[in-house]
Amino acid sequence: MAQQQTQTTGPAPEPLRYDATGGQDEALASDGRLLPQWQQLLSRVEEMGVVGLADRTDKIRRILRDDGAIYSAAGRTSVWGLDPLPIVLSADQWREIEVGLVERAQLLDFVLKDLYGNQEIIRRGLVPPEAIYNHPGFIRACHHTHLPGQHQLILYAADLIRTPDGRIMVLSDRTQAPSGTGYALENRLVMQRVFPLMFRESGIRMLRSFFNTMRNQMVRLAPTKNLRNGEGPRIVILTPGSYSETFFEHAFLANYLGYPLVQGKDLTVRKGHVWMKTLDGLSRVDVILRRVDDSYCDPVELRGDSQLGVPGLLEVVRAGNVSIANPLGSGILEAGALMKYLPAISEHFFGKTLRLPSAPTYWCGDKDDCDYIINNLRQMRIKPAQGHFDSHAIYGSSLSENELNDLSLQIQQTPANFVAQDYIQPVTGPCWRNNSLQPRPFALRTFAVADEQGYKVMPGGLTRAAANARDQLISNQLGAVSKDTWVELPSEQDEANAPAAPPPLMNRTVDSSLPSRVVENLFWVGRYAERSDMSLRLLRTVFMQLNGANQLPAEAERQLLYSVTQLTMTYPGFTEAKDGVFENPERELMSVVLDHKRMGSISSSLRSMLRSSAEVREMLSSDTQRVMNDIDDEIEQLHINLRTGMSSAPEEALDPLVTALLALGGLFSDSMFRGMSWHFLEIGRGIEKVYQLTTLMRSLLVPACSLDESEAACVESILSTTEGLTTFRRRFRNDASLYNVLATLMLDRTNPRSLIYQLEQLKRFVGALPKTRTAAPESSREERAMIEAIANLQLADLTKLIEVNRKKPNVRSQLDQLLVRLQELMDTTATAISDVYFDHAAGPQQLVQNPWVID
Repeated sequence: MAQQQTQTTGPAPEPLRYDATGGQDEALASDGRLLPQWQQLLSRVEEMGVVGLADRTDKIRRILRDDGAIYSAAGRTSVWGLDPLPIVLSADQWREIEVGLVERAQLLDFVLKDLYGNQEIIRRGLVPPEAIYNHPGFIRACHHTHLPGQHQLILYAADLIRTPDGRIMVLSDRTQAPSGTGYALENRLVMQRVFPLMFRESGIRMLRSFFNTMRNQMVRLAPTKNLRNGEGPRIVILTPGSYSETFFEHAFLANYLGYPLVQGKDLTVRKGHVWMKTLDGLSRVDVILRRVDDSYCDPVELRGDSQLGVPGLLEVVRAGNVSIANPLGSGILEAGALMKYLPAISEHFFGKTLRLPSAPTYWCGDKDDCDYIINNLRQMRIKPAQGHFDSHAIYGSSLSENELNDLSLQIQQTPANFVAQDYIQPVTGPCWRNNSLQPRPFALRTFAVADEQGYKVMPGGLTRAAANARDQLISNQLGAVSKDTWVELPSEQDEANAPAAPPPLMNRTVDSSLPSRVVENLFWVGRYAERSDMSLRLLRTVFMQLNGANQLPAEAERQLLYSVTQLTMTYPGFTEAKDGVFENPERELMSVVLDHKRMGSISSSLRSMLRSSAEVREMLSSDTQRVMNDIDDEIEQLHINLRTGMSSAPEEALDPLVTALLALGGLFSDSMFRGMSWHFLEIGRGIEKVYQLTTLMRSLLVPACSLDESEAACVESILSTTEGLTTFRRRFRNDASLYNVLATLMLDRTNPRSLIYQLEQLKRFVGALPKTRTAAPESSREERAMIEAIANLQLADLTKLIEVNRKKPNVRSQLDQLLVRLQELMDTTATAISDVYFDHAAGPQQLVQNPWVID
């Protein structure tokens, strides 16, 4: 009843209508009526109205941002774009695509085997040799290398369009390290959350069977001679790193598939195998699912300037001791010139025409093709013959006469360097643009993975719709937005026969087998988080003291400002009394907060924390990622909130960041599994807490003030910064002696920010680290440092620590010596942990003469 009343009394939603007159559209039949598979979807969308669909779009954007779904292009990083309207394909439409894609994958698998085998397609004149041998994707060093099993092409993707006459055509084949499966899965998960009822009513085929097939296939790729005593293979995903434009996908797939995400520096070649550098030492790797291009995978035999690969990797591949999917050298299948000859290869070897034909393709190395291209440049889509990316395509219709002439001259000078395709305008599909439903051209990337029966196709894929109605190139770099792809009418038999996930013991990877790089980055996430937190708290305290109703004594003010430079290490800062820095401190304080190029500034420390967290995105929960995103936003907001400087409560501008870091600390404590990743993060946090507190004490308590008011201001500031002022006042009432202050900050085990509390926590974490020298009877270097630090604190005489040195007036020398020693021990601990757990200094072995025996 309440719902009916709301519908009656509330304003009617603004209606939505879809008008695609004037062109061929995926949702419309030839007579302009909606196709059956679109009727229910668009009916639901019309019921939502403009406001309802706009709200769902905002929710999609928030979820993607919270998930950390980003895409980097042209030096800019943005949240992944997802249109709220999916592309809907009927069962019959999909069957045509699925059968054609499997057929095309099998053909390319045959071509890959042949090119690195007997090369019959070249011997029989089906493909000109120069079209293959001159292409950088053909790697001669991979000749006669092959993976276990019947397939060499493991993962395959094709970019498809539907032409105005209703045919499906392939624009390009993706075989080297095809991307998009992770984004397609993210799109599906987001759509299920935003449109749960519509999703259930539509009866859409699930994607999980595709990823189960992928898991099973990765297990089958493991070299059998590597596996002894029934052990499962170790499978890793090789990524270029966080600066890759699709790094989100790499981390997302690593989480979903359950594989470690590694970079080239995490792997090493020794004794004829690939090894991952882990906390336990070196762990053999059996299968690499790569997201690094062919030429960058081995700097020894391929690109010598590559920092992304593994030196000696190709030698291990030739020895059959590691499997790579897709295999090195598979980039040759993306050659534009090869696409021209695929129909002839299919006819010659299989006696049939491809169900999914390529867009008409021409290679300028063929004289007839070259003449045709030059005479029809205006209607062509021209690409470098050795290129891989659509962003390099030139559309003749967009060029001036002079530009066409220049391009024609380039083609005639080096014809073999160019390929071209007839430009075919894709059909349009419904999209949400400018608060209305508008038609946009779109392309669909579909995926296939090898299995025991042939190839399994993802029931859906990654659709991209152009930003503008007249765009010829559908590219993320030009603002194209992705769409989920719904395949209608799932077969219960298909879902029931979906491959099961591998047995739980397969590729079991315990937390201690994390790559050393991962725990090192978590260690630094912890350190930068605590460094930022203490700096923010101190700056907030300084702002409140400087802007307080009561004027600070000049001595206390100078000491507080001096502590800012000491804690943040933004030297020279307030350590040099020049340029009127003490008379007008605002400029320096604003620089310490906002200047991200200044090492030690709050902005710099926070950005360093975000960079370290980006390197281990796959280890962070969605809530943690959400808080990281909030911190990123608040850094940008600081410049707006502090535009008035210190004239109006600048400490309030810092509060959101302090709160966000508190939330982050709570997530670390309450949400992370108590494995090695958590241990190293907490060790980083603990070391930094001790270092920051000792630095603050050296700045505010070691110098003895000449005025009681100044010392009281310093004591109040350090207690306020460490969140202990309220408890201190309640506990000691009017006795704010320095003795009680030191007892609270150094020896109070009920104070989680005290030195003794943090050191005892650190000692426990350090003691739980994997032991690399089990036979050694003595304690490790880091354990000895912890024992000495705790002993020094416990043996300290607070009465003597507060005494002022007679030979050095205004300095508490014994307190300073103790604090300096604690800092040295923290440095020793950090260095020891880095040497033992983060560095594996021994390099790969020389490969000139192989010292291993190949079974």
